[in-house]
Amino acid sequence: MAKKNNAQTLLAWMLMAMLVAGLGGFGIDGFLSQRVTAIGTVGGRDISAQAYSRALQSEMRAMEQQYGQALSFAQAQALGVDQQVRAELITQAALENEADRIGISVGDATVQRTVTGIAAFQGPTGRFDMETYRFQLQNIGMTPAEFEADMRRDAARGILQSATAAGIETPENLRAPLLDFYATRHAFDLFTLTEAALPEPVGEPSEAQVQAYYEANIDQFTAPETRAITYAWLNPDMLLDTVEVDEESIRALYNERIDDYVQPERRLVERLVFSDDASAQAAADRIAAGATSFDDLVAERNLTLEDVDLGDVSEAQLGAAGAAVFALDEPGATVGPLPSNLGPALFRMNAILNAQEVPYDEARDELRAELAGDRARRAIADQQESFDDLLAGGATVEEMADETPMQLGHIDWNRESAEGIAAYSEFAAAAATITTDDFPELSALADGGLFAMRLDAVTPPTPHPLDEVREAATAGARQQMVEAALMALGQELSAQLAAEGSASFAEGHGLAPESFEGVTRLDRLTQLPETMLASILDGDAGTPVLAVADGQALLALVQPTLPADTEDTQTQRLVSAIDEQIGGALAQDVYTYFAHALQAEAGITLNQAAIDAVHLGFN
Repeated sequence: MAKKNNAQTLLAWMLMAMLVAGLGGFGIDGFLSQRVTAIGTVGGRDISAQAYSRALQSEMRAMEQQYGQALSFAQAQALGVDQQVRAELITQAALENEADRIGISVGDATVQRTVTGIAAFQGPTGRFDMETYRFQLQNIGMTPAEFEADMRRDAARGILQSATAAGIETPENLRAPLLDFYATRHAFDLFTLTEAALPEPVGEPSEAQVQAYYEANIDQFTAPETRAITYAWLNPDMLLDTVEVDEESIRALYNERIDDYVQPERRLVERLVFSDDASAQAAADRIAAGATSFDDLVAERNLTLEDVDLGDVSEAQLGAAGAAVFALDEPGATVGPLPSNLGPALFRMNAILNAQEVPYDEARDELRAELAGDRARRAIADQQESFDDLLAGGATVEEMADETPMQLGHIDWNRESAEGIAAYSEFAAAAATITTDDFPELSALADGGLFAMRLDAVTPPTPHPLDEVREAATAGARQQMVEAALMALGQELSAQLAAEGSASFAEGHGLAPESFEGVTRLDRLTQLPETMLASILDGDAGTPVLAVADGQALLALVQPTLPADTEDTQTQRLVSAIDEQIGGALAQDVYTYFAHALQAEAGITLNQAAIDAVHLGFN
């Protein structure tokens, strides 16, 4: 019986081993280790499940930052994030597979230089730290060997990707039309016609015309929604006179900020550091001989003036070099070599800043107001809980003003209100959303104040009666009449302008035109309506263009154009922008087609079970 049981046990273990081996053969080794090795392959390159998981996490975090809220995996799938990540990893694998096939690789020195240059791997000294390196990789579930292998693959993939886009330029037949459209230089003459140019004066509008204008432009004469609000509030300014500030505290604050009020004589200084005294002295000798300048020396070192600028410094801040630098009395003078905390250096003094002192008596009132404001804010904060308790107990806004230092107020608020408490954005936001059903609640103001409000009534947008706005409606109706007369005059004169040309037309009508030349579509002429400028730029030479607005007529005659000025800085920037945008798009297209061709050639195999296993970890 014992032999039989032993045989059954042995058979059971053999079957279990076969089952485990079978599951491992299908790539589902999560039964033992909860790991899935790969979600697919492209040619001979695996797409690891770990890389897919990390890429999904990274993309979801990026989208959460974009949307400003947490994102579930179901939401990410609905947005197609998983498909996008898989597509990117397939493209990367195809490029890596091709890089392997044709032998593209990078050396150990390149990988080392890249890894040691990553800021996340730097220790307290600011240099690469091996323990920090291992710790950071451990946090993302990687070993140094895995990370460095990824870096090597990324570099090889980057070389191949760059090679596909190298040498791609914007075709001339694409650049030229855009350059012509935007940079062609237009010219036109502009005549301004006012009411004085009308052959007959425009009279006053009739009652019917005023009424018609009022009704057609009723929005201009409609008061916005008004909200009647009763409020109680308290801000630091209300307590300034009641806050006690002792002289000792004011004096202490003055002494604490003495560097702001008492500043010694300073200099604007630039410092160029050298590796040794001999190099610094040789540079100083070249400047003294007139063979070079301080600016040239900075450029020779591949530095900018910002790199060597010390700003405004005192003599003490310059250390051992201070006395010599402060002895210079001519801005632009150079001195050195002199010692500095970085080595021997040349110093250039660019300006002398005189000593400044604000006596205590002059600063006292400002400092007292600051201290009083701080104490007033603290006093308000200390009372906030008791204010909340009163409101929670059912106190009205009026009772808050009676029982606390808060002050009562009333405002007919609309979105244009900006006086008093309405100047606070916090009050405006609350006033715009409060309803008559809301109970008063305590809210904070940006300056440390508090307020509570009650909405008493809402008056919807209401047109002002015509009698209240008659003056404005009459002026509007009359301007409408003037503009109609100017339009008729302008249409009549347009034909004459086109037939006679600018010079004869101007002489015949006693008008002086304003001439515009070299105008491109990149320019903005604020004195012209945009629609009029567009018509001018689209028009052929000799075409008149008319626009009437703001009580005047603008009449233009289009002149012949000139081709784009390729030497103009603005035009050169346009060419660069066209090349960057179109050339970049073409390079991206070439890269996309190349990647798709590599994928088709190498073949793609995806393991849906492995993909589902990764997804399961996000649910």
